[in-house]
Amino acid sequence: MRQILAALSATLLAACATTQPQHDPQQDLGLQWVKHAAEYRAITRQVYSVATRDLPRFIADTSWNALPQQRDAATLPPAVILDVDETVVSNVDFQLTLVPPFTNEKHDTWNRENKSTPVEGVKEFVEAARELGVTVFFVTNRPCRAKRDIEDPCPQRQTTIDDIREIGIETDADHVFLSEERGWTREKLSRRLHVAGTHRVIMLFGDDYGDFVECSRSSPAAPCTTAATRASRAVALDTYNHYWGNGWYFLPNPMHGSWTSVK
Repeated sequence: MRQILAALSATLLAACATTQPQHDPQQDLGLQWVKHAAEYRAITRQVYSVATRDLPRFIADTSWNALPQQRDAATLPPAVILDVDETVVSNVDFQLTLVPPFTNEKHDTWNRENKSTPVEGVKEFVEAARELGVTVFFVTNRPCRAKRDIEDPCPQRQTTIDDIREIGIETDADHVFLSEERGWTREKLSRRLHVAGTHRVIMLFGDDYGDFVECSRSSPAAPCTTAATRASRAVALDTYNHYWGNGWYFLPNPMHGSWTSVK
């Protein structure tokens, strides 16, 4: 009998182990840092505080813009572009409960069923920017994908808008741009240039290299044709050195991102 009970206990333990989320130990450390560390919260507050102080300078200097590709923008109204996940809203609770592998469907379900959590400092920054007449755009790589039981061809757009509104920031479909809509890929350059067609982009915010620098992924998306490497990203880091903390504002994300796959 003891042998049978021991065997049953071992079987149950093995079954439980296979159903629990399995994370890399280093990833677990990153998740816990974002969830609990005062240092993480201090950094995000610091980023948005510095950006808020920079706003008047960039608004006044009509020769300035944060897009190297933008030209002749002096007469255009100012705008800022923010990524969404880990820049405006935090997904750490989703990551902590995620049973790998990640899928967009799992993320969609989580976002629909749970109230979003803000990245600290962002709400105050957006309020300050709007008070100064700056238009705020959100560019996210959440993909537009139709769902069988929903008429909207891009239900993820409304979910994203709802997520942003839940943290106290008003926005609408004219200011939120997803991938896989209007022919856009997950390469964000085309969407940044779309904003640049009507506004002088004075600031960029993100938690991933691709929120600032084009063609920075190991799996290139149009119009990029070459895979990024650690070496190519290091070159771009120096090429755009004058933008870091000066129009380009990076939020920390040790949990996931394009950095995890480049070699």
